[in-house]
Amino acid sequence: MSTVDPFACVGSVRNELIVAIFQKTGAFLSIVGSSLIVSDVAKKVRNGKETDPYQRIMVGLSTLDVLVSFFVLFLGTWMVPKETGWLWAVGNTSSCSVQGFFVVFAGYGETCYQAAISLNILLLIVFGWKQETFSKKVEKPMHFLIIAFVLVFAIIPLVYETYNPWCGGCTIIPLWGKCSAKDEGEFCIVRGNQKVELVLRLIAGAAILIVLIFCTVVMVWVYLHVRRQEMRNRRYNFGISNNADNHRESRRIRKILFLYTLSLYFSYVPGFFAVFVGDPISQSISDTVFPLLGFWNMLVYFLPNCLKYQRDHPGTWLVTAYFQVLRPQAPCAWSPSGMCAGQKEDVEDAPEMNFSKINTTNDQTHSPPNDTEP
Repeated sequence: MSTVDPFACVGSVRNELIVAIFQKTGAFLSIVGSSLIVSDVAKKVRNGKETDPYQRIMVGLSTLDVLVSFFVLFLGTWMVPKETGWLWAVGNTSSCSVQGFFVVFAGYGETCYQAAISLNILLLIVFGWKQETFSKKVEKPMHFLIIAFVLVFAIIPLVYETYNPWCGGCTIIPLWGKCSAKDEGEFCIVRGNQKVELVLRLIAGAAILIVLIFCTVVMVWVYLHVRRQEMRNRRYNFGISNNADNHRESRRIRKILFLYTLSLYFSYVPGFFAVFVGDPISQSISDTVFPLLGFWNMLVYFLPNCLKYQRDHPGTWLVTAYFQVLRPQAPCAWSPSGMCAGQKEDVEDAPEMNFSKINTTNDQTHSPPNDTEP
């Protein structure tokens, strides 16, 4: 069925087994991490607590991450047609198309939501928006555009039958085979459309590159803005003002943005490197680290609460703080007499988790009347 050697992308049978194990392990961690984020926001809604656009963006991102982690990365070759000869391949053409759909819909969807996080923090910190303003003017159109874009993007290859197996998974690529039984040395496209593949791959590559550049620019922009405000505060002695408190919180949000951007780079840059280098080692590294995006996002999302727990309990290791913060997220009904026995109440959210109370608009009551920026 396939003209690709089963182990061509990773070099050997041994490498394929190692990559498959690491990939499924990373996908499992990502599923757990993203599920904890969704559970945290859902619990807030169930308890009548206020949620803000940042948390709702994280729900969208995490939901899509669960889909791509499960159907693409955890199931992996189990959904690939068994005729390919790849490790553990037991699927068929239909299951391959399903996996390819989630590669595009969920995979590129979560990438767009990473850009949405950066946009939210940019408007909040640099332009001084309130989360209520973001919710009214941007949030609903943003969610609609992201879902509509990736849905249309994912449906087109289905129509043209261009989801086919490649390198142990199913993606946008035409399937090549023998043109006829007589022509032993010639190959033709037996399923899919090469023009559709070319156009969609260009769009996909450009979209990921734009997101990476946008998130990087926003990160630098926010850093420079907060830095400039810190210098102004020191210059005019705003140390005890409410404005200075806001900038102190914005520095914490800046750190969160930096870590989200770092997790995005950690997951996607090895993939770009593998495309240009094309050797089995780089492909193996890319296949190993990409599934961990949801796990890294979970660590960043709960980091403020963990740091708050450390401040409230001096001497606590960060790993222990994560355990104490995440433990209440676990469904205790599953283990009434196990690790949840005697469990304490949920750790209260750190201030920087509640973005709706933070912005860095200059407080005019504290600003000097004739201040001019150099």
